[in-house]
Amino acid sequence: MTGPIHRSDGNRKPTPSRRTVLRGAAAVTLTTAAATPATAGTASAAGTGPYPAVVDHPGAQWLPADPANYRTARRPRSQPIDCVVIHVTQEHFDDAAAVFQNPARKTSAHYLVRSADGHIGQCVREKDIAWHAGNPDCDDRSIGITHEGWVNSTAWFTDEMYASSAALTAAVCARYAIPLDRTHILGHHEVSTATHTDPGANWDWDHYLELVRKGTIAR
Repeated sequence: MTGPIHRSDGNRKPTPSRRTVLRGAAAVTLTTAAATPATAGTASAAGTGPYPAVVDHPGAQWLPADPANYRTARRPRSQPIDCVVIHVTQEHFDDAAAVFQNPARKTSAHYLVRSADGHIGQCVREKDIAWHAGNPDCDDRSIGITHEGWVNSTAWFTDEMYASSAALTAAVCARYAIPLDRTHILGHHEVSTATHTDPGANWDWDHYLELVRKGTIAR
């Protein structure tokens, strides 16, 4: 992803305690409430967005990115989807959503995962091309999943976030027959020509891939 949402100057933010993380997440105020069984799959409270009120991942909250921040497509018919790129926002959940809704930013991700409880927002439909990797070829064929937090702190990478994100990645990989390995599930820093460092050394890849594989078996 491009722009300051993935800036690598993580030291500018103090490392939060887990209590601080949970308190901050509880205070999040978006234009929509968190999805519940009654509201999952619905659009924002404003009732606007470039698509009907439908999400690709059950239970995700529809938080549409501005159409200026992604490219419409017909994937996988127009382009194959063969990898998942993992990001960290360097922003709070609601601030990251606001970046994707700002047409001047020219950046987005398909999904945004909250730290405290693993809540998932979908910002771009999977069939469309989010601008997240900083590499047009990678953007064309990938799903971008970004996570609330800062790369210099493990406190943001909660069990709830890992579990929710891994279940999402498992579902995406099952939909598009993506192999469950580090060649096809990669960090933003591993994308060719990428200039960002996320998800950083604190991201537990072994634990994450174990959860992804368990999620795939459970499916």
